[in-house]
Amino acid sequence: MLQELIRDCQGMIGIKSESGQEREVAAFLKGIMLRLGYDEAIDDEYGSVIGIIHGNGGKKILLEGHLDTVGVENPDLWSYNPYAGMCDGGRLYGRGATDMKAALMAMTYAASSFIGTKEQLNGDIIVAGVVQEEIFEGVAQGKILDRIHPDLVILGEATDLKLCIGQRGRAELQIVTYGKSAHSANPSAGINAVGLMMQLLVEKDRMVLPVDSFLGPAIMELTDIHSDPYPGKSVLPEKCTVTLDRRLLPGETEDSVLLPIQKLIDQLTRDNKGFKAEVKVVAATEHCYTGAEIFGKRFFPGWLYPETASFVLSAQTALHKAGYAAPLSHYSFCTDGSQSAGIRRIPTLGFGPSREEIAHITNEYVELEQVKRAHDGYVCLIRDFLK
Repeated sequence: MLQELIRDCQGMIGIKSESGQEREVAAFLKGIMLRLGYDEAIDDEYGSVIGIIHGNGGKKILLEGHLDTVGVENPDLWSYNPYAGMCDGGRLYGRGATDMKAALMAMTYAASSFIGTKEQLNGDIIVAGVVQEEIFEGVAQGKILDRIHPDLVILGEATDLKLCIGQRGRAELQIVTYGKSAHSANPSAGINAVGLMMQLLVEKDRMVLPVDSFLGPAIMELTDIHSDPYPGKSVLPEKCTVTLDRRLLPGETEDSVLLPIQKLIDQLTRDNKGFKAEVKVVAATEHCYTGAEIFGKRFFPGWLYPETASFVLSAQTALHKAGYAAPLSHYSFCTDGSQSAGIRRIPTLGFGPSREEIAHITNEYVELEQVKRAHDGYVCLIRDFLK
């Protein structure tokens, strides 16, 4: 089984599948599900793959991972071909090894181990390979939740085999300052929009953000800045746009995130008659490989469950009995859990091979032993929930 699992991990890594280009890897996963004997393996409107094993009962457990990966900017910097799925020194290398094709394949195989005894299951097992996660955390997952209505969601994002019970969310904010164009040799005739933005950013860095004792601090970092016109050939910029990456804590909303920045803008406007700015949450539209449009605001809530929640205690106890340390932890990055847990309040846990910091890097890899351990852990979690 392990050899076949690793072989199929290598096959998935060998398929380029950046967001919006998941058609081939979706067909690959669907084919494996059918080969393993899933009762159903279907596509939805966005192109996500949903594999179902029907048990005998009403509960549903969803094991979820995403099919898309980030790209490879410079393959020459890699020690191994990023799409070869090379195994070396107990590691499997390639784009998506950690984030998160190995985990998704481990989930697929783990669920299939119940096919011969599915009549004994108190419910259904669903494994989903989701599209467009790198762009819209949870939006494509929402389509699956509408269809499946699971009672428990297991995310396969990297946890180093810890049991994650929460995460910070993510918002993409855009601030625009408006000035007045003039020749740079006569600046008093205009208003420099970049200068206005610099005033705002200085004040922004003085803002006090909330902190959670378990998840850590909220974050707001400048990730992009653009002046208009660009290049500014002896012309004062009349517009300046910045993007802020805002990491969210549970309970933060669009209004609560935007309000402090709007107050800052209002104060600067009162202090400076030439100051004009606006702030908003970025919204975007992309096309899935099926041709369907996927749209959403880039606001993905944080979430956190109590350590004493019954489903948390049950999962942790089951893993402990199976020999896993499974300490409780949290994701630092954003996941599809923003939809299942952050918006819909469906019990959600994270459990997966590898470590967060290996995702998206040059020479991305996953430890083969962790892939096996993740597979066995998923078996344990499924059995515990559907017993």
